[in-house]
Amino acid sequence: MAEPPAEFGLIARHFLPLAGPGALGLADDAALLDPPPGRQLVLAADAMVAGVHFLPDDPPETIGRKLLRVNLSDLAAMGATPLGYLMTTALPRDLPPGWLEGFAAGLAEDQRRFGLSVLGGDTVSIPGPISLSLTILGTVAPGAALRRAGARPGDGLWVSGTIGDGALGLRVLQGRLPADAEGHLARRYRLPEPRLALGTALAGRARATMDVSDGLVQDAGHLCRAAGCGAVIEAARVPLSPAARALVMTEAALLPLVLTGGDDYELLFAAPPGAGIEALASTAGTPVTRIGEFTEGPAEVRVVDAAGAPMALPMGGWSHF
Repeated sequence: MAEPPAEFGLIARHFLPLAGPGALGLADDAALLDPPPGRQLVLAADAMVAGVHFLPDDPPETIGRKLLRVNLSDLAAMGATPLGYLMTTALPRDLPPGWLEGFAAGLAEDQRRFGLSVLGGDTVSIPGPISLSLTILGTVAPGAALRRAGARPGDGLWVSGTIGDGALGLRVLQGRLPADAEGHLARRYRLPEPRLALGTALAGRARATMDVSDGLVQDAGHLCRAAGCGAVIEAARVPLSPAARALVMTEAALLPLVLTGGDDYELLFAAPPGAGIEALASTAGTPVTRIGEFTEGPAEVRVVDAAGAPMALPMGGWSHF
């Protein structure tokens, strides 16, 4: 009997141990999946390319974990619970020894942490940089999914966690900023924290939700356009980690980067007054901060300083094109 193509052995060694029910041992052309009774499916997809979404010399364990986490963040923004994922890996033939072992180990670690498994996908070789794509599946109760549209003038604009760590962490790893003593910023760039517990807690409380991937100001603009209203962000209220605050205090010019740099993967959402956001966030174990409000007027975001004066920003956020 002829030996199977080499990629089948690669899949069996590195990805078959990650497979769960429905994956059919990764031996068929597709998976079979029965959604939990009475739940709607939620699907999202994100790609990551070396040199764009991660540094080529990042540890492969963190690359696998980041690939999974940025997709889990999309589920969190919809208030969904993870179910499984499909993954495509486009890899150069000259991968460093042990790269795939590390990549799969990172995926396995976060599969255990977040309670899901791989269902299938594809593995190909390419001459260019490592290119990865993941399609994630989750579930929500019918009609309970959080959406981007729905903010109303007078709603508070809230964000989870801290902002700016990812953008600053990238520059630390590139040697463009001094490293913080505990490596917090670099870790936050490599390993964002999907806010799944908060996402499910916001169902029925938040009017509109999305995750911050391309920059706080730009993503707030997406909520505004979806709702047909404006928003004001008070820069002094934007939550910063101690490491980020130390850099901004030393170099004030970094504040625009914090507000527009992206890679935060925190939840940004609209909630009416009296929604009890701080109490439910405490129950979810996730800090939240009210950073502004939605306003009447055109669908645009204004950023003001501590004195209420408009701030000029060199850009709104990240764009691929």
